[in-house]
Amino acid sequence: MRKRRRRVVTGHDAKGRSVVLMDGESPYSFFLEKAGGLQLTELWETRSSPADNSGAKDAADHERRIGPAGSGTVFRIIEYPPDSVRLATLAPDTFFTEMGAQVADPAHRRHPGMHRTHTLDYCVVLSGEIYAMLDEGEVLLRAGDCLVQRGTRHAWSNRSEEPCVIAFVLIAAKPLP
Repeated sequence: MRKRRRRVVTGHDAKGRSVVLMDGESPYSFFLEKAGGLQLTELWETRSSPADNSGAKDAADHERRIGPAGSGTVFRIIEYPPDSVRLATLAPDTFFTEMGAQVADPAHRRHPGMHRTHTLDYCVVLSGEIYAMLDEGEVLLRAGDCLVQRGTRHAWSNRSEEPCVIAFVLIAAKPLP
């Protein structure tokens, strides 16, 4: 846990040539106790579509939230501890509300981490394994597996004894009823 992740960001110099703007550990890595001790590392964010590739501002420097601002995107990595550790400290009502997600009604909570966002999410399991839990059913994902999550109520359940690391790209989407 609490691993720093290297982030390389490219851009353009004053003459329009491609250059490396940033190369180092992401300064936006957070250990989230209310989220059951998971580690969230923000890598980049866009606020509109199409994205604006001009300038050299660090777009990952923003207030913490689950989904992107406006019609943008968020690129992040999350490390999930095993449920045997995580569920003891998970405070979903507080965590998800603070991060701007829609917390699942208690009647629909198959797992205390059930939530929903107004996003289309591309999820790639980098290491470990985890269950993607839905209202109806669940699927076990292992390293190398990919999930396209389309605004559904869901939770992540790590039933192993090893951390699971997932890369996410969240894309703003039209809200569903």
